[in-house]
Amino acid sequence: MTRLEAFPPIATPEAKILILGSMPGAASLGAQRYYAHPHNQFWPIMASLLGFDPTLDYASRCDRLNAAGIAVWDVLKSCNRQGSLDSAIERDSIVVNDFSHFFTTHPKLQEIFFNGSAAEQLFRKHVAISILPGRLRLQRLPSTSPAHASLRPEAKLQHWRQALQAVRQ
Repeated sequence: MTRLEAFPPIATPEAKILILGSMPGAASLGAQRYYAHPHNQFWPIMASLLGFDPTLDYASRCDRLNAAGIAVWDVLKSCNRQGSLDSAIERDSIVVNDFSHFFTTHPKLQEIFFNGSAAEQLFRKHVAISILPGRLRLQRLPSTSPAHASLRPEAKLQHWRQALQAVRQ
């Protein structure tokens, strides 16, 4: 089984929103960037919500997230997994990212959005709720992954728009 290592977060200390995935998929790991699969809706959704061109280079898209006060990370720091599916993660191989440190160094966080149910389940199971700052709200949103095909991209966008608008008001 292959040992996978996740990326550092896209974040500034000014971040107010943290979007958490579970673990990068094979396309993202190969490209060494978040949400690199061409059919993942993350970047088109963010581009629509924040008003930028989704074809901008990766660094520019990350800059746009940072400017909007949005951080991106994954629940898992490392794990063993074949392929890209969350269901293939070997549960006894899970190592979680250091959220205690992250919350300390990002004191303006108000909201955590889970990019799908797997991210939420992994976070709730493996991250000590006692380290959560009291001001943080947690909300699961539909996964932007192409594996989550039960919702059309337009419906995913609408869910994400409603959540982001509620926080940014």
